[in-house]
Parts: sequence; C-alpha cells; structure tokens
Amino acid sequence: MSVKPIYMDYAATTPVAREVAALMAESLTIDGNFGNPASRSHVYGWKAEQAVELARKQVAGLVGCDFREIVWTSGATESDNLAIKGVALHYAEKGRHLITSKIEHKAVLDSCAYLETLGFEVTYLTPDFSGVISVAQVEGALREDTILVTLMHVNNELGAVNDIAAIGSLLKEKDVLFHVDAAQSAGKLDIDLQSMHVDLMSFSAHKIYGPKGVGALYVSRAAGVKLVPQIHGGGHERGLRSGTLATHQLVGMGAAFALAKESREADFLHLSALSRVFLEKVLSLEGVCINGSIDNRFPGIVNIGFSEIDGETLLMGLPGVAVSSGSACTSASMTPSYVLTSIGVDASIAQASLRFSFGRYTTLEEVELVSTMVIEVVNRLR
Repeated sequence: MSVKPIYMDYAATTPVAREVAALMAESLTIDGNFGNPASRSHVYGWKAEQAVELARKQVAGLVGCDFREIVWTSGATESDNLAIKGVALHYAEKGRHLITSKIEHKAVLDSCAYLETLGFEVTYLTPDFSGVISVAQVEGALREDTILVTLMHVNNELGAVNDIAAIGSLLKEKDVLFHVDAAQSAGKLDIDLQSMHVDLMSFSAHKIYGPKGVGALYVSRAAGVKLVPQIHGGGHERGLRSGTLATHQLVGMGAAFALAKESREADFLHLSALSRVFLEKVLSLEGVCINGSIDNRFPGIVNIGFSEIDGETLLMGLPGVAVSSGSACTSASMTPSYVLTSIGVDASIAQASLRFSFGRYTTLEEVELVSTMVIEVVNRLR
C-alpha cells in the first residue's frame, strides 16, 4: 500500500498558495491580464502595469517601506548579486572592503568571492555555535575602507536569527551600507524597514507561498543608495534591472506577500507548536542534538544531528518524507554542510544531520508521525 508523502522541506521551497495561483492564472491567457507592463500605448499594457504596481505596493506593505524602493528581480539570488556587486562597483573609489559571514547563502559568498578576483577584500566572520553574528563582531571587523556589510536575517539551514536592527544601528553610525538577505524571514518574522536601519534587503517569493523565479530588492531612498546594474538592456526598473516584467509572477509575489501579512502571526504560532512537539519527541533519543540554538531560532527550521549514524542512510530510512541534509542549493555535494562545520559542528555529526522545515500546511499529525518514524529508524540503524 502506497503511503502519502509528507513534505517537510519548506526552507527549500513552499507550494504556491491556491489563492495566489488563481490570481496568477488570470494574468496568462488572452482573456486575462497578459500584457507587457512596459507597453504604455494601449489598455493591455496599462492594465498589466497597474497589476505590477499593486504587487509592488503589496511587497512594500509587508516590510514597511515605500513601494518605490522595491526593485523586481528573478529571485533572492539575483537580488543578492545586484546588491553586493552593485554597491561594490559603484563605491569602489570610497573603499574596497566588505564584511560577511562564513554561513551566508552561496549567492552572497560567491558574489563576494567574485569581487575578490577584482581586487576587493572580504572579511568572513565566524558565527558562534548558535549561528549568530554579534554586533561586537561586526564592529571589530570594520575598517576605514569598509563600504558594505552583508548578512542574512534567518539562516536557511539553522534558523538562527541575527539581530538586524542592532547591527543596522551600528552601521548607520559608522556610515557603512548594510545589505540583508531576508529570503527566509520575510513574511515569517516582523520586518519594519522604517526602523531597522537596513539599506538593501533581498526577498524571494517561493519561500512564502509564491511562485519560483521572482524576487525583489529593497533599495533605500533615504540612504541614497547607488548601484551599478548587473543586467543591461532596456532600462527597466529605473535602470537598475532590465528585462520585460513577468506580470503573472509579480502578481503572485504581491499576493503571497499580502497573504503573509495577514497570516504571519498565526503562522508563527502554528510553527512554534509544531517545532515544540517535534523536538520533545526527537530529542528524547540519546546521541541526538539540535544544531544551533534551540531558543534564538525561527521555529520553522529544525536542524538535528544524529551520532553514530550516516545522514544519507537515515534519509533513505525515511521513504516518503521530504527532508534535507542541508541547503537545497548545495544538496548535490557529499561534503559536510559548510554552515554546520563553520559553527563548530564535528564533521561526522555534520554528515549525520538533517534539516526538517515546517510550513503553513504542515499538520500536527504529520509532525507526530515523522518524529515517530525518525525514532524508529535511528534505533534500528544503531
């Protein structure tokens, strides 16, 4: 008898909410709002532009910024690239030093590595065992020629939460630009860009029940941030990101962000309850630990290490359960997670660790079933 699969990999991607998908479908066909938003000579273009601008306001409404500060991109990866490379190349005469951490998303780390080939210097901060970068660490790494600090809000493997507001306050005093990757936190934690002292922030639609292939970058008008564009041709998005806007995807992202604004608090309580039940059961096993902090953590992400067990074998022992042994962007690699080894997790435990991530549609029954399965499989393998 086939068993219905259970999805517990929400940190990798989320399903598109049904109401979001319905709105997207209305922007695809001849009898819908399918026009090019840049075609301002006829009604099809006007309607598409109105839909895109509504979506821009919906995204801005979730994070507390002016809608004119939202620049559309193809996702958080592109947003990270535009923010980091764009700032570095524009402010190169002011300084050529950047600060980040060793456990950032590859979109950040690879962008920084690329800039190093151009003569920029990058300081890679080592987080504490919980996966957090402190204000003191950032302050200690600042130099006269530092032009940008780039850190994530919520770590995609650990769920660790950085104190973005405190770091932002420091950097504002020091006149250093601050970029935050909020792919895992937008719509899940409270974000108020009016008070967080962040100059650039990256967003992704598919992490909060919107479509893949679309994202946005917040660029502060008050800070007067300037960027060198990374995609040329047509001068769309005020010259920062050329390319025909995908109306249906932007409508989907706007709707997903609007939905998240309505349900964020309820979602957080739901995930907190699921995480509490899961941890109570799984941590009752001997030789099992949570990687990162059990307290300073977004509850939708739980990273568990299992001693005396191979992680891939454990994965195979959970047929029908969709979980991850690390970031989806590096899942093809057989090496231990660089995030786990960077916070001091032993390589053997890092290779025997799984990330369980819950979402809006995860049920208590599924969490109880999977936690029971994990206990049974671990005991059998040992």
